[in-house]
Amino acid sequence: MEIYGYIRVSSKDQHEDRQTHAMNELRISSSNVFMDKQSGKNFDRPAYKTLIQNLKAGDLLYIKSIDRLGRNYEDIQQQWRILTKEKGVDIAVIDMPLLDTRLHKDLMGTFISDLVLQILSFVAHSERDNIRQRQREGIAAAKARGIRFGRPIKPAPDNFGELVTQWSNKKLSTQDLLKRVYERHEPIVCVAG
Repeated sequence: MEIYGYIRVSSKDQHEDRQTHAMNELRISSSNVFMDKQSGKNFDRPAYKTLIQNLKAGDLLYIKSIDRLGRNYEDIQQQWRILTKEKGVDIAVIDMPLLDTRLHKDLMGTFISDLVLQILSFVAHSERDNIRQRQREGIAAAKARGIRFGRPIKPAPDNFGELVTQWSNKKLSTQDLLKRVYERHEPIVCVAG
């Protein structure tokens, strides 16, 4: 039996310290702790996929809280079923001792665990919806205050009309037109990644 841990934070600038500390407290080998830094809206996450490939029947998976597994109600239910029923893995949710599949493997224990899982995954899903709503409201409020989003608008050069005329008369290539329009302004930089 191997013991694994899964950590997820929603973005690269969020800190996973709380979850990492919990895994260290359980003495889980760092090679068995998998971490994703992306949204929990679905399970298309590289570290999670690798974890799933490594898990075998009888293994134990720790997660700090159910919302670290995911934020979509149906997907959490499906992943829980895949892990526990199809793969035969035990799951222990650190913040919710009732969600420890090693305990109470009788019918009543399974019923209680399934019920708690449904409630908590519903709450995680609802929180994701609430986050979206708060974000929409925040953007609307900022726009109402006159805050603009996106790149700042840059004025066209004084000779813009002349440059467009030259371009439309095929006296200036598109590349040359862009070069002349932006030569007095900050260059446009494309960053891959």
